[in-house]
Amino acid sequence: MAKLTVRDFDFKDKRVIMRADFNVPLKEGKVEDDSRIISALETIKYLLDKGVKKLILMSHLGRPKGKVVEELRMGPVAGRLSELLGEEVEKLDDCRGEKVKEAIENTDKRVILLENLRFYPQEEAGDENFAQELASLADIYVNDAFGTAHRPHASTTIIAKFLPSCIGFLMEKEINYLSKVSQASQKPFIAILGGAKVSDKIGVVENLLEKVDKILIGGAMAYTFLKSQGIEVGASRVEEDKLELAKDILEKAKEKKVEILLPLDHLCVEDIEKPQTKKFSQSVDIPQGYKGVDIGPETIEKYKQIISQAKTVLWNGPLGIFENPEYSQGTREIAEFLTQIEALVVVGGGDSASAAKKFGVADKLSWVSTGGGASLEFLEGKELPGISAIPDKTS
Repeated sequence: MAKLTVRDFDFKDKRVIMRADFNVPLKEGKVEDDSRIISALETIKYLLDKGVKKLILMSHLGRPKGKVVEELRMGPVAGRLSELLGEEVEKLDDCRGEKVKEAIENTDKRVILLENLRFYPQEEAGDENFAQELASLADIYVNDAFGTAHRPHASTTIIAKFLPSCIGFLMEKEINYLSKVSQASQKPFIAILGGAKVSDKIGVVENLLEKVDKILIGGAMAYTFLKSQGIEVGASRVEEDKLELAKDILEKAKEKKVEILLPLDHLCVEDIEKPQTKKFSQSVDIPQGYKGVDIGPETIEKYKQIISQAKTVLWNGPLGIFENPEYSQGTREIAEFLTQIEALVVVGGGDSASAAKKFGVADKLSWVSTGGGASLEFLEGKELPGISAIPDKTS
């Protein structure tokens, strides 16, 4: 069922409180990566164009654990947002209380940014009184923070009990693209799964087994799958307690006639800190004393061949230690190849989104999700509280 969106409301002369995901990396007091701020601009500009009286933005930043942490104040975010909007954003020193209400009443600025919500433990606890305080600042609530939609926090879920509520454009696109890839009406449907842990991807794999034609596995999780098949993985990272689970997943896939492909060769090193020790394995086995850090050239070519036939692709998780240029070839080549096929290609947030950005392909793919944990839970088929809190659109 479609959710109410910003298109369904009249915002003229209304006070609007909007939950954004401005949880951006900071370096020396400045925003290091403004992607998440940019992703909220479409909704922000739309609300301003529709004549809101005041637009009150709120977000968390980092993990202050319910205490004020000076380095995690929202000042740098307000500064960058002001530059991007071309108008000054009023940053307040708190997110609740009479002083906040007075400041909103008295400012001549249209856009106001509240202080870090997670300075209060009530935010993550989903406290109703805290949510009501936030709601008392406005007439309408907009949720455009997909990255926190899987959290039942005061500002993402509970506040919707107290105000007419809708989603913004970013949230709408996330739901639409992730739903499209989940339904996978265009076949063949190929999933590319990487990252460190099998345990992080169990729910996704089990849900995908009902839908995909093939799953291509890379990253450290591949070594757990390989070891479960009796293949030598040297000193590679393995989840020893998940070997039986990996074996079960491979068996389930066979039953459902879904082909799971594991690496045929590897880039491996004796010491991750010493790339000069790297070499390619000549087979699927990794030599004793070596750690796998990337998929090898034979695997890259095999995976490209399969991807070339796809009409729907979901990519979640890097295929090696892509942050280090010495170990990034597999992730980079697959990321670049995804831009060359005619298919719906959706990247499921987190490290794979970082990789897509790093290798300059993010704007050439169908959709790159802004939510790591949220996109994973969505792809597992779970209901996200931040989405379910918003009323459905009725005819």
